[in-house]
Amino acid sequence: MAGLEISGINASALTEYAMQESKNASAELVKNKAQNAAVHSDKDELWEACKSFEAYFLEQMFKEMQKSVDAWKPEASDNSTSTLVDYFKGETLQDLCASSVETQSNGFAQMLYENMKRTYNIPDAPASEETSSSPAKEI
Repeated sequence: MAGLEISGINASALTEYAMQESKNASAELVKNKAQNAAVHSDKDELWEACKSFEAYFLEQMFKEMQKSVDAWKPEASDNSTSTLVDYFKGETLQDLCASSVETQSNGFAQMLYENMKRTYNIPDAPASEETSSSPAKEI
């Protein structure tokens, strides 16, 4: 980023670029978690990756729903505050989806977890290492 020249870029374009990079970073984080969980064969990491993917999926679904609502809104005249509001909505939506998956999952993470466990042949932990909060018992 040291060689990036941004003097000719206006504030809204820079904000849009930052928001796009943030979205790409979230997608990349979820992708890396899923790949690492499959490689390391750790049930807890796999479960966390599945929950992260469910949260990301919900976030994308809500963003698309918001686009359909925004299509009926009149055009805003002040674009400087709308980018800040969009950023705040995005951050709030990420937090809302993450807490939603933790407290009231729709079962998508559990289904994905079971499927990946079968696909990658991840064995169950021995009975002495299992705890009452194992991923299969949480949902």
